[in-house]
Amino acid sequence: MDTNILLENGTNELEILEFMLDENCYGINVAKIKEIIPYQEVTPVPNAHPSIEGIFMPRDTMITAINLKNCLQRGSQDDKGLFIITNFNKLDIAFHVDSVVGIHRISWRDIIKPNATINNADAGVSTGIVKYDDKLVIILDFEKIVTDISPETGLNVDEIKELGERERSDIPILMAEDSALLNKLISDSLKEAGYVNLIDCVNGQEAWDFISQAAEEGDVKEKVRCVITDIEMPIMDGHRLTKLIKSNDSTKGLPVVIFSSLVNEEMRRKGEQLGANAQLSKPEIGNLVRVIDKLIAESN
Repeated sequence: MDTNILLENGTNELEILEFMLDENCYGINVAKIKEIIPYQEVTPVPNAHPSIEGIFMPRDTMITAINLKNCLQRGSQDDKGLFIITNFNKLDIAFHVDSVVGIHRISWRDIIKPNATINNADAGVSTGIVKYDDKLVIILDFEKIVTDISPETGLNVDEIKELGERERSDIPILMAEDSALLNKLISDSLKEAGYVNLIDCVNGQEAWDFISQAAEEGDVKEKVRCVITDIEMPIMDGHRLTKLIKSNDSTKGLPVVIFSSLVNEEMRRKGEQLGANAQLSKPEIGNLVRVIDKLIAESN
């Protein structure tokens, strides 16, 4: 299946691949997918996490295979089905699924954010739900699934300690991040690095509303000096937010850092075309602080 469907930059749309586990419908952002291949035999890894089926090497690249049913506590998969090979946070991971239904082009506004009865910051593995053809497709949080299996692949907050003692700064930094868990981890890391004046927004629309209001009042730099944004967010994504900031005369000078698990080669090109000042993958929290330091110094 061809997953190289190109979207115009900053349209607030995405492509969702719908796949099946038993009779249940799930989804993944096509931007995370490298390819889809038939299941192939894997080599078990001694003492590995129960959700890891093993490893295999297509095209001389070692890939870890994850039993998605096991992750979702739905039993184990047999030696059939498909591997969805993904790339995010600089990792190549294969997820074992039963079958693929198809690809749907939707707006981020169509994605329903799960409430606390379905999802919580510590245990939930759904980033959103979309209704398509009278059925509900649950979009899974693949980053959290991988981090739960292997915590060292997540945000490396220890990098902040390596920066040493830093002065406290009241410079206002706006952060658009829909994950409550990641929002807290990033906020705590930035505060430890000295940036204590943080404006938290749960999606691009909330961030743009704040920035627009500051622009109307004529004091953007007093209210916001730097924007950090995820890409995948309901209502408005980070690419759309970046496009709005960089195409507006009163806000285009505002530094924008895209901080996302999706910063691969193709997405980096999109971010550059939209005018993002920097793009980092989410494990690089230490580099995020260094980039913020540089961009704020340059904007003085």
